[in-house]
Amino acid sequence: MKVLLAGANGYIGTRLIPILLEKGHEVVCLVRDKRRFHEQSDFGDRVTLVTGDLLREQNIEIFPVDIDAAYYLVHSMSQSQDFEALEALSAYNFVHQLDQTNCRQTIFLSGISNDDNLSKHLESRKHVEDVLKEGKSALTVLRAAIIIGSGSASFEIIRDLTEKLPLMTVPRWVNSRCQPIAIRDVLAYLEGVILNEQTFNRSFDIGGPGILTFKEMMLGYAKARKLKRYIVTIPFLSPKISSYWLYFVTSVNYTLAQSLVNSMKNETIMHEHHIDTIIPRQCLTYEEALSLAFMKIEQNSIVSSWKDALNMGYLNSGFMDQIKVPQNGTLEYKVKKNFERRSEEVFTNFMSIGGNRGWYYWDWIWNIRGFLDKIFGGVGSRRGRTSSINISPGDVIDFWRVLLADKQGKRLLLYAEMKLPGEAWLEFKIIERNGEKNLSQVATFRPNGLWGRLYWYAMWPFHLFIFNGMARKIVSYRESI
Repeated sequence: MKVLLAGANGYIGTRLIPILLEKGHEVVCLVRDKRRFHEQSDFGDRVTLVTGDLLREQNIEIFPVDIDAAYYLVHSMSQSQDFEALEALSAYNFVHQLDQTNCRQTIFLSGISNDDNLSKHLESRKHVEDVLKEGKSALTVLRAAIIIGSGSASFEIIRDLTEKLPLMTVPRWVNSRCQPIAIRDVLAYLEGVILNEQTFNRSFDIGGPGILTFKEMMLGYAKARKLKRYIVTIPFLSPKISSYWLYFVTSVNYTLAQSLVNSMKNETIMHEHHIDTIIPRQCLTYEEALSLAFMKIEQNSIVSSWKDALNMGYLNSGFMDQIKVPQNGTLEYKVKKNFERRSEEVFTNFMSIGGNRGWYYWDWIWNIRGFLDKIFGGVGSRRGRTSSINISPGDVIDFWRVLLADKQGKRLLLYAEMKLPGEAWLEFKIIERNGEKNLSQVATFRPNGLWGRLYWYAMWPFHLFIFNGMARKIVSYRESI
């Protein structure tokens, strides 16, 4: 059958595509930029691509008429304070386009929402359900609580908190109960309901076998990692303070932290188990889901991560058109370093930059810059990178976004997502000419007015040491065996 997938570049969508292909389905992916999909996908030539931004209906290509079923896996929670309006508009535009096809079923992954006083996030998810119900096709809703898997937002938050803090003073929401579910089980349910008429126009709670508090999940993580952790609950911490606490300690931005904290006041526990009679399944326990996530991390085989979703702003639309760095009105700091070793080794070094590898020189300065960015509302440097060995356009590296990762041309281009009085690019490239090999490293800054120029010149002494030292280390670094 022919299946349309909206959210194909997202955390869930990226993992669902190969499952659908393996089952023999013809997959049509709705993406904002075909080039990014081809760059980061191993199956780009096996699917049909339709381009479009669901927030701009006029930019959406016409969907194939012979669609049988459609997945709606789009989420805007981390992109804006006004995410409710964005999610409603996105769903409305999707339904309007889908109604022009012969689609029989729409499948939506939502959140468990059994409490009376729901958070803004869960209210938004329910509203999206209502919008999708207005479409001509039958709607199937799967409602999940926390999803545990390598790269999932929930798992990475638990990981950040538990790995970094031996002693945690935490808000009272850590005692809220939820029913976590492994990403493997979520994918199995998503595939299992497709064109299953027993699921038409119905909603189902899905969850793992265990009911745990957030505190128990953190302690369970610590036990699995053989870490001693102590958690002290402070009941008077307000949601706003809790959001800032989560924002500074973990890799989530403040908007997402605020939404998550507000959602954590709600218990997300299955109130019905009707899905078991339609798709009988023995779901993984929390401990088993953790073990699977650890294995993926150790093997550097994380398929997708919530962090790689595009932020609002500069990179929200057509960001791959920006792979040529602006020349006018910019300031540059260039470093050219000659080397004699194999070009592939130097290329591998700068393609491995950031995350656990670090920035090769004065990492403590980069960490301070990341901390200051957090203070002023930026993304900070805690996002790391999804994989230590693979990198594609659209991926994040700490507080940078990958614009270009050209293996053939041996070039890496990054765009800064930190708070700046301007825009910044960092480019690494290997130049081979007349028998010589050089690493070209160029930092480009386009200042916003006087403050931008003052910032650049104030940072120039640091650039002098950092960028020269970084270039030296990149051409000389050899990984210890």
